[in-house]
Amino acid sequence: MRIFGHQSGVGAVRQTSEAASDLGVKYLTLYTFSTENWSRPESEVRALMKLIVDTIEAEMPDMKKNNIKLAAIGNMDDLPVNTQKKLKQAIRQTAGNSGLTMILALSYSSRWEIIRATKLIADKVKMGLLDVNDINEDVFKKELSTAGIPDPELLIRTSGEQRISNYLLWQIAYSELYFTPKLWPDFTKQDFYDAVAEYQRRERRFGKTHEQIVKEINLK
Repeated sequence: MRIFGHQSGVGAVRQTSEAASDLGVKYLTLYTFSTENWSRPESEVRALMKLIVDTIEAEMPDMKKNNIKLAAIGNMDDLPVNTQKKLKQAIRQTAGNSGLTMILALSYSSRWEIIRATKLIADKVKMGLLDVNDINEDVFKKELSTAGIPDPELLIRTSGEQRISNYLLWQIAYSELYFTPKLWPDFTKQDFYDAVAEYQRRERRFGKTHEQIVKEINLK
């Protein structure tokens, strides 16, 4: 029965991407399939992979029409060959679009990503391409799946869950978190607008005081 919930979630993806485009959001990342999801029943995993492929193909005309660029993060090598093929095709076909970049997190987990980045940096140190004393945040960020993508300003967690679930742990260090009891399949444009409106009411200080933020705003 869970697959029916996944199918219903496709509508929420459409609603959310349209709302993000309407508001001029540049990047929207969707946690589509985690590394932990591979442990689900095999039949459910197969159905999910097929749903991903079918959805990408079905949504392609609208993505082109709405100037949406598709991207993906995660361990793509773990995906079935046909899923990889269709995903790469869609990414190529939308590469020239300049509106919203919609990023699918597939076979993704933050711990996997951080370990992978660490190994890549270690290899560079081992080969003499990088000095260990030169390792900093900028060096590390370049080895993440999200290299070149800005850190999210807002993370929306649906379904009443109060956890991050191994998602973009490095990137959300200063993101605003928004929790809603709304189930993902029922998530609408208005729900997205409400989340953004709540975000706009918050003050992002990045470790600074309220007075410092006010002063910086007045100097602009």
